[in-house]
Amino acid sequence: MPRVFKSVDISKEEKEIRKDYFDRHTPWVICEDTAKRGEKFKVKVKLGRDYVHPADPDHYIDYIQLWNRETLLADLRITPMVLGNNSGQVEVDFYIVPQNSMNLSAMALCTKHGLWQSDSKEVLIRD
Repeated sequence: MPRVFKSVDISKEEKEIRKDYFDRHTPWVICEDTAKRGEKFKVKVKLGRDYVHPADPDHYIDYIQLWNRETLLADLRITPMVLGNNSGQVEVDFYIVPQNSMNLSAMALCTKHGLWQSDSKEVLIRD
């Protein structure tokens, strides 16, 4: 089982010292706080807020996953060199059709620095 990095596991002081490292690896779940039951709902997962991740042949983001609690909702495998060996903001839009309230989180695997998990995002469902 690989070690999973979460922002809550890292002290505020260490985050500040190495903010570029943590920012470029941490996935963020970006979506509305509420969704309508049975209708298509957009969830963006983005790596980093201020810093971009490398896209080298031996150091890149291999995949991004979207989870609802323990259920995998969607995943994206990223082909090496898809960004043309240029650093870039890795992001993807997933579209899901929710039936019940969700607690969303994202996982991203860096081929050099391991598996990273986002903070959870609660989404309430309305009829």
